[in-house]
Amino acid sequence: MTDNLDLETLANLGELVSAIAVVVSLVYLAYQVRQSTASLRTENYSRALERVSALQARLSSDAAFAAIVTRGAIDPSRLTAEERVQFTWTFYEMFGAFEFMFHQSESGALPREVWQRWSDTLAWWISLPGVQAWWLARPAPFSESFTRHVDGRLQTGHPDAASAERWRTFLRGNDGTRDRGRP
Repeated sequence: MTDNLDLETLANLGELVSAIAVVVSLVYLAYQVRQSTASLRTENYSRALERVSALQARLSSDAAFAAIVTRGAIDPSRLTAEERVQFTWTFYEMFGAFEFMFHQSESGALPREVWQRWSDTLAWWISLPGVQAWWLARPAPFSESFTRHVDGRLQTGHPDAASAERWRTFLRGNDGTRDRGRP
């Protein structure tokens, strides 16, 4: 009888150890999934930033390209047909990166706070007359949900009118620094 009790106790102890091992394994698996998700978020955001950074690098280093984007953003009628095509594909690349970030945010893979920053950047770009004209004339579509988002931002206007005015002043060459006693 003692041997049966000892075997029964050992069997129960074995089940308890197995249950604990399963729980520890599940906790570890949850931890690994969380780490993987965080890594995926970082990687996805990094990819989107690389796309935007490449475009920004080109704008800052290629004066002719920057002139096309600037003229087109202000008044696309000042662009040749070839420049309009270049302008179009530039904004497809930019808005493609915005669309990617939008969908990453919608799926929870990009924090809402980060997407809000880029959504405000998108709103700034879409507030420019030439970018609005491009958006309305774009020959290829974006996803329906992203299109609704951009159209909504277009309808609500620029998120910060004072910021837009400071930018226009800066572009005109009067950034106010001389008024504050700076050379």
